[in-house]
Amino acid sequence: MILRNVHVVLEPISPELARRIVARDERPGDDWHPEYPYPDELDPLRSLADAPKPDPDFTMYMIRRTSDGLAVGGFGFFGPPDEQGVVEFGYGLVPAARGKGLATEAVKLALERARDCGATVATADTAEDNDASQRVLVRNGFTETGRRDSLIFYQRALAAR
Repeated sequence: MILRNVHVVLEPISPELARRIVARDERPGDDWHPEYPYPDELDPLRSLADAPKPDPDFTMYMIRRTSDGLAVGGFGFFGPPDEQGVVEFGYGLVPAARGKGLATEAVKLALERARDCGATVATADTAEDNDASQRVLVRNGFTETGRRDSLIFYQRALAAR
């Protein structure tokens, strides 16, 4: 399912599309930013490319700006919620797309979908020196739950509708 709001569109990435993204096999209509995919996305994309039957909702999504339709990053769940309803995720944008609120909007949109699909708690982590990512999480209602090595861990309850 394609998710959208005023600022971003999240498009699910199929295994076939993941293979093309990794190979940088851009075709008419793909509209990828020249820096896409961001290097941190390559390993998760390779894993998705090899997945026989990925979860349709708790998967990886391409982040597109609505202003020009370019794919500028990715958002990914690390699988469906566990037995307690906890889902973990990560995200990233190409450098040229940062600082404009797109990551904040993408996280908000994806967490609304996660809640609607049964997740009750969301978790994420970020590097201690990644102030921008920390701001994205805090703006989305996350609170710090701990630190280990150079990582900060965050959590947020997903309110029922």
